[in-house]
Amino acid sequence: MSIGFQFWFILAGGVGLVWFVRLVTIGSVLRRRRVLKPDAFRGPPQDAPRVSILVAARDEEDNIETCITTLLDQDYPNFELIAVDDRSQDRTPTILDSLQRQFGNRLRVVTVRECLDGWFGKNHAMHVGVAESNGEWLLFTDADCRQTSRHTLSIALQEAKTNGTDFLSIIPTLEHRAIWERILQPACSLVLMIRFLPERVNDPRKRIAYANGAFMLMTRRCYDAIGGHERVRARLNEDIDMARLAKQRGLRLRVVENEGLYQARMYPTLPAAWRGWSRIFAGAFSSPARVLAAGAVVFLVVLVPWISLGVALIGRALGVADAASPWGPAFWTWLSVVILQQLVITRFYAAVGIARAWSLTYILGVTVALGMLVNALFKVLGATTTTWRSSTYCGARTISQSQGNSPNRAVGAEPIQEPATPS
Repeated sequence: MSIGFQFWFILAGGVGLVWFVRLVTIGSVLRRRRVLKPDAFRGPPQDAPRVSILVAARDEEDNIETCITTLLDQDYPNFELIAVDDRSQDRTPTILDSLQRQFGNRLRVVTVRECLDGWFGKNHAMHVGVAESNGEWLLFTDADCRQTSRHTLSIALQEAKTNGTDFLSIIPTLEHRAIWERILQPACSLVLMIRFLPERVNDPRKRIAYANGAFMLMTRRCYDAIGGHERVRARLNEDIDMARLAKQRGLRLRVVENEGLYQARMYPTLPAAWRGWSRIFAGAFSSPARVLAAGAVVFLVVLVPWISLGVALIGRALGVADAASPWGPAFWTWLSVVILQQLVITRFYAAVGIARAWSLTYILGVTVALGMLVNALFKVLGATTTTWRSSTYCGARTISQSQGNSPNRAVGAEPIQEPATPS
């Protein structure tokens, strides 16, 4: 057997071992997950501190009414809702005006007509909203979120206070309306979990930090301590950066999942998903080395088994059919690795509420996700731009914005420090 085949079998053994360990441990990992459900707690905390809910909306005519009405339907007894219309050019302002007339002083609408120089749009809108708020706790959420329970806010406050949490982020349940969403979204989520396992994020001894901007609940003391949105004013992934700042300052960060509390449809089209996930990967992994490392892990552990299985199958079909041929053993070895991988992925899909049959498409989703990681690498290097909410960015520079705003350079935002090596 040639050296090449020997290396190939060693590689199969190593990758197979990775998936075998994951198969053995996935049960305990899933059991340790903290998944909040509508019956997690009975009612709000007894003292029910004042909560300010802040929603930034830019061109959200398809989502804003559902977002606002389901938030106003919460059973929590002491909250205010502030919606910030961030230079919308569609029917969002009209819808918000109608909702404000309908709900009166239960809803406040703040209008941003121009983004300040040196800021990215959403960060500036949230900053403006916070200035109008009076809550002891602040909840930042997105306009494309829909509360599926009246108890979401009560449960979130109970979870935070029970665990002494300063900064709680609840990961959304993703809506999958199109086939491509069922193929792509779980694969992209698993790529993020390479680095951001909730149990590592929730460990105060580890510096790894993560938050999802769809639901970030924090004390005002925490918000002020990390410098608020001004500290991340030129960041496209302000949620993750705010989480990093919180951990750096010794504040208690906690990330949990949900089932039945709220949902979000991240991206309505495949091009939007390509841009959005590329942006998320760029901000999450944050440096060229980490993006490259994530891409290498995805390629080696996920794609190589399928590529190798295909090569072995072709070699077996075209090679000499004798007992000494390595193609047969190679085929069965790599098939075993692929089966191990599929057993792990199937369990993950079932755990997050996706039909097991969709796990068969995981390899397709991961292939696209790998392309997004390559795109993210170019973004981290400043070689390509990011288009987000009608604005185009390159690194820390706003190239163009809608409504004729002049280009502005996002200067003065201090870098968010990270550990030199993953914790």
